Amino acid sequence: MVVFTAAVIGALPQALVPSPVRAALFGAAAVVVLGRELRLWSFAVPENARLVPEDVQHKGHWGALQFGFEMGTGMRTYSPSALPHLALVATVLVVPLPAAPALAAGFAVGRWTMPVLSNAWSDDGGWTEVWSRAEPAVRPLLACGCVAALAVATLTAWWS
Repeated sequence: MVVFTAAVIGALPQALVPSPVRAALFGAAAVVVLGRELRLWSFAVPENARLVPEDVQHKGHWGALQFGFEMGTGMRTYSPSALPHLALVATVLVVPLPAAPALAAGFAVGRWTMPVLSNAWSDDGGWTEVWSRAEPAVRPLLACGCVAALAVATLTAWWS
C-alpha cells in the first residue's frame, strides 16, 4: 500500500524533474543510507517506535490483517535499518510505476523473513544470539545487495 502510494506520488517528480537530477538525488540518498548501514556514520531514521496493541490480535481474521498491515507498512514498528526508507525514495524518484509491485514484493519478502527466521529458533533467546553474531557480516551484505538491486532495476527500466 505504501509503495503504491509512493509510486503514484512519484509519478509527478518523475514526469517533471529530468532523470539525471532524479538519479543524482537517489544516488546521494543511496550513499547516505549505505554509509549508515555500513556504520560509517549514525543517524536516526523516521520510525513509529510502537508495537501493534495486543488487543488487535483478538479481532479474528480482521485483527490479523490489521496487524500485518501495520507491521508490514512500518506504521507501527521499530526501524533498525534505513533500507526501507531508501526503497521509498527510489519509488518516488526513479522506479517506474510498472516496476513498483516488484519493489513491494521484495520489501514484503524482507519483512516476512525476519519473523520467520526468529520463529525457527527457541524461545530462550537463541535467535537474538545468532543474529547478534551474524549482523556485522549480514548488514553490509544486505545493504550492498539492496542498493545494487535498486540501481540495476532503475538502469534497466530506463534503458528498456
